Amino acid sequence: MPAEAPWAGERGELAVLLGRALSEHGARSAHVRVTALGARDELAVDDVPEPVSRDVLNVMVYGKQAILGPFNAAAAVDTAAAADAVGGAAPRPCARCLARRWQTVRSAPLRDALELGSQTVASGRLPFVTAFAADAIAALVAASREQQRRRARSRASARVADSAAEPAAVYVLDFETLRPKRWQLASDSECPACGRRVEDCAQAAELVLEPTPKNAPDSFRVRAAEDFGVRTEAYVNPVCGMLGPWVTPDLTSRTTAATMGSFTQRSGTYLRESFWGGHTDSYQASERVGVLEGFERFAGMRPRGKRTTVFAALAELKEPAVDPREVGLYSQEFHRRNPLIKEFRPDSPIPWVWGYSLRDKRPVLVPEILTYYHAPGGAQNRFVQESSNGCASGGSLAEAAYHGLMEVVERDAFLIAWYSRTPLPEIDPASSTVVHTRALVDRLEMYGYQARFFDARLTFPIPVVVAAAVRRDGGTGALCFGAGASLDPQAALAGGLCEIATDAVNLPWRTELGRERLSAMARDFDRVEVLHDHPLVYGLPEMTRHAAFLLDGAPAAAAPRSLAEVRAEVAAAGLAPSADLREDLERCVAAVAAAGFDVIVVDQTVPEQRDLGAVTVSVLVPGLVPIDFGWSRQRALHLPRLRTAPRQAGRRDRDLEAADLNPAPHPFP
Repeated sequence: MPAEAPWAGERGELAVLLGRALSEHGARSAHVRVTALGARDELAVDDVPEPVSRDVLNVMVYGKQAILGPFNAAAAVDTAAAADAVGGAAPRPCARCLARRWQTVRSAPLRDALELGSQTVASGRLPFVTAFAADAIAALVAASREQQRRRARSRASARVADSAAEPAAVYVLDFETLRPKRWQLASDSECPACGRRVEDCAQAAELVLEPTPKNAPDSFRVRAAEDFGVRTEAYVNPVCGMLGPWVTPDLTSRTTAATMGSFTQRSGTYLRESFWGGHTDSYQASERVGVLEGFERFAGMRPRGKRTTVFAALAELKEPAVDPREVGLYSQEFHRRNPLIKEFRPDSPIPWVWGYSLRDKRPVLVPEILTYYHAPGGAQNRFVQESSNGCASGGSLAEAAYHGLMEVVERDAFLIAWYSRTPLPEIDPASSTVVHTRALVDRLEMYGYQARFFDARLTFPIPVVVAAAVRRDGGTGALCFGAGASLDPQAALAGGLCEIATDAVNLPWRTELGRERLSAMARDFDRVEVLHDHPLVYGLPEMTRHAAFLLDGAPAAAAPRSLAEVRAEVAAAGLAPSADLREDLERCVAAVAAAGFDVIVVDQTVPEQRDLGAVTVSVLVPGLVPIDFGWSRQRALHLPRLRTAPRQAGRRDRDLEAADLNPAPHPFP
């Protein structure tokens, strides 16, 4: 029996009552569609509903709420018109978009019931099927339509065209209080009715990097966050927010005005919560930056804008492809302890996506799980658990690829320095000409932390700066780390500083809160299992000895280097920032290629981003050290590069052996 059946009669009764009430309010619709939310798994339904027209009023009922809409500012679009928009202009959101978005912001227990359990059924009679409730809905519909007409007339007189990408209005009416609330709904690119996913193919993977002039040589963003015109309420709201229900200011931070939000995505039986946020000097700016980061997370977790089409074994492929063994695999001991996670085998079929080699200028197949780090398919396809390393967004392909490459280079340098226990030259933050940087260093000092910075260039001439916040009294919240990479060493230092400034001041109470659990980790590193364990365990004073190679490694007589010295060396290597970001990227790719590595870019952009003019990519450099979270998952410890890179950089006189490696997990946040 269908899940809606227990109140099908009430649904029809409400539709009849609504039809009468709408006529009385002069807002008659040719058809009223009343549906139940929470009665089926909307994310699994792939049937296409009847065409949506202006004369259809969609009313969705759940509990004590009626959700009306979507109401589009311009003429409504039927499913045929939506199909014409595939791969092109954005269709306006439809009722299926609303139902899908609604489900993704529900609580974990409700989502588990809908998505994993048997069909849900109504319990008792819906108490709000009354003429009074229908009249309240009709009055709201009439008011909303009048508002639409006024807005349309205003835009027409101003000769402003309606945008198909514009979010639609959704109204929620609380039957207990009769209070209406208006929200915004963005179209869902995965919607079976109006979605815009396209087939992944080699031809579509070819990238054309257009000239990308910069505002200044030391500026690496061609568009500011506010220039994207992001309407936070269209993407973050408790009714149909694609990036989650809320964005929250971090009022505990005393150094930055940080904000945070999260959304959930199912991975098998596990409902994963993905966090995003911004860390700037104002909550408004942090919110804008955070939403753009949320888009980046949303795009990188699974292929939402493309359909994966290649499923084959590496040994069967005739096209150029990335060998996962070059990227790094888990140890056999890990697989013995985790038998559900299959080892990679060249003769076992896996999903592949198309990327593009910036070095060789050709499409390349990439294992889906190496770029979409929570792609569907469960443990049978996930021979490693990747992270967002190398995923970056921007206002152009060149901008996104540049920042993705910087992140990959940064993590590689940090991990090599940490695990090889290579001392790094210190950089004097007082040599920065950026007032904000020096002020933030002073602010950390005020809260008892010394901000220290280290030049982590090893293989490449690209500036990488490791940042450490060291608690001066050696107490709880002892160490906090971060890093940054950029052709401008001042920007690289500022990137690392932003991370430690946000996290360090909260580290003492977070360490105290989890002291028992963290102390167990310090005694047994196998207990370091997830991302947050890595930085938090270094809040314990007893863990500082593992960072002595860095904090105490330089000779006492060695004076910290200035940023001007680093900048001069970068210029001498031919990597001084140019006036065009594409040129900066091409120089960096050449520097990486000169060391024997390829740079592969996978365009992860989802249509919802493209509507805003934003781009997200995943950058993969096979052979560089990947970052992992969980002590048992450290691929870095098994890669030849970890042992050879310090010697090749002139920091060691021989390749390292197992006994030379740092026995403690990295502290990267």
